[in-house]
Amino acid sequence: MFLKNLKIEKHSELIRDIPFRKGINLIVDETHSDNKIESGNNVGKTTVLRLIDFCLGGNGTNIYKDPEFKNKTNTEIERFLKDNNVTVTLQLKKDLDDQNSSEIEIRRNFLQRKQKLQEINGEQVSNIEFPRKLKELIFHSLKDKPTFRQIIAKNIRDEKNRLLNTVKVLHATTTSQEYEALYLFWFGIDLDVSDRKQRLMAQRRIEESLQTRLRKESSLSQIKQKLIVVKRNIDLLFERKESFNLNEQYEVDLRQLNEIKSELNKEATVVSRLELRRALIVESTEELDAEATQIDVEKIRRLYGEAKALFPEIQKSFEETLRFHNSMVLEKKKFITEELPGLEAKIQQTKGRVTDLRAKEKALSLMLMSSGAMEDLEKLILELNLAHEQKGGLEEQEKLWEMTLAKTESIDNEIRQIDAGIQSLEATIQERMSEFNMYFSDISSRLYGEQFVLSPERGEKGYELNISSVSGNLGTGKKKGQMAAFDLAYIQFADANNIECLHFILHDQIENIHANQISSLLTEIVSEINCQYVLPVLRDKLPRDIDVSKYEVVSLSQEDKLFRVD
Repeated sequence: MFLKNLKIEKHSELIRDIPFRKGINLIVDETHSDNKIESGNNVGKTTVLRLIDFCLGGNGTNIYKDPEFKNKTNTEIERFLKDNNVTVTLQLKKDLDDQNSSEIEIRRNFLQRKQKLQEINGEQVSNIEFPRKLKELIFHSLKDKPTFRQIIAKNIRDEKNRLLNTVKVLHATTTSQEYEALYLFWFGIDLDVSDRKQRLMAQRRIEESLQTRLRKESSLSQIKQKLIVVKRNIDLLFERKESFNLNEQYEVDLRQLNEIKSELNKEATVVSRLELRRALIVESTEELDAEATQIDVEKIRRLYGEAKALFPEIQKSFEETLRFHNSMVLEKKKFITEELPGLEAKIQQTKGRVTDLRAKEKALSLMLMSSGAMEDLEKLILELNLAHEQKGGLEEQEKLWEMTLAKTESIDNEIRQIDAGIQSLEATIQERMSEFNMYFSDISSRLYGEQFVLSPERGEKGYELNISSVSGNLGTGKKKGQMAAFDLAYIQFADANNIECLHFILHDQIENIHANQISSLLTEIVSEINCQYVLPVLRDKLPRDIDVSKYEVVSLSQEDKLFRVD
């Protein structure tokens, strides 16, 4: 899919209609950099990227909120967008050279609830269905993972993670399993294993917590040995009881009492087990809540400080990062708590049975006590009852241990099957990496005289991607160029392998690349690739040999800002 055009309207009035072409698309800021302190949204050049991102499922708040300070909002722009019901329309086209090729039209506004506009091809779509629909239309995939927003993250490099990292383009809390699914999808392997694997890992953590709690009381081996001893004691006590001459009804009542006591102990243990599981789920939920609010603040701040030192223009608040992180853990919390309602019902049902059994136990105990049993027999009966209670409790603990171990083994088997399925594709993965590197090393060599190489590394938690240089360690100051080489090489690779992809790259802060590499990208490399390279730039920061008018799609200035708001 290519960008065809971006339209900005307030009510029925057209504010901007920005057409896009193949190759270089420059969003030019005419302001001279020596006459102002550069600011990200001063005239709106970066905002064009964020409007495209908004149409592709972004939340859009970075259009009017300061990325670094969440309470610092450009209220003028926010009011303008909302009070004027500003509508953004993005048109995508399968092939810009084929007038009859398919198109996707996306329309969104900045209002909420009933006034919210969120259409795909004229159809209003819910928040949940919006990214799923786009994934189906663009990538022809109905699977949940990786998500649409994860897949396109590398195409829209306007935020901190995507400006600092070439392949680690997602949020800092993204799991290895999610990255593995994303990397495989990028290279044409759509297995949809990440979601299932993450659920299994969450279940396994609960079982491990349960086993830790159980181990503090007794191991399975200890329980089995205790059961052997208790059963032997019961046999001995029963033999002693047989020496007493008891009437038939007494025997029946005593047997029933023993059965009730054993059952009562089992049910009480079941209640304890269920309440323990409930506590573990609640504890996991609280940990997720804590994870959503108690991130290592200093670590994030240090990361931000390092990014700020490298790229002064980058602005992304800790609070914004925190809010994004919270949304990522919300789905995990929802999954973990799914079991709670059924668990509560089981606890109440079991407690009801315990109450009934206690009533029967009391009645039978009173009946036996009134039957005039001898003192020695009563003592023997108490010992026998206690032994049966111990037996019932130990049997329930044994059952609980065996259930959690069996569940853990089942989870591990399924995870191993998933991993084996991925590992069976090792040859395919290596082959596709080799083909990708043909393009990647070529572009990087033309840019820097160094051949960059992407390699898949199989770790305990799944595949990771690493970038190295054939000649050794990567030099400094080449990150932006590396990103450009990677993104452009990926489009070449995807086209060669008939993998659906976005054929446009939105890349902010291109000025950080050396002038020589900018010239190579803009005048040579991009023109050879079936893509669109969309760049917000300051005119006077571009090399002098660049014919800006040839590539310019919109010109902005202090007198003519993007939204044309004074």
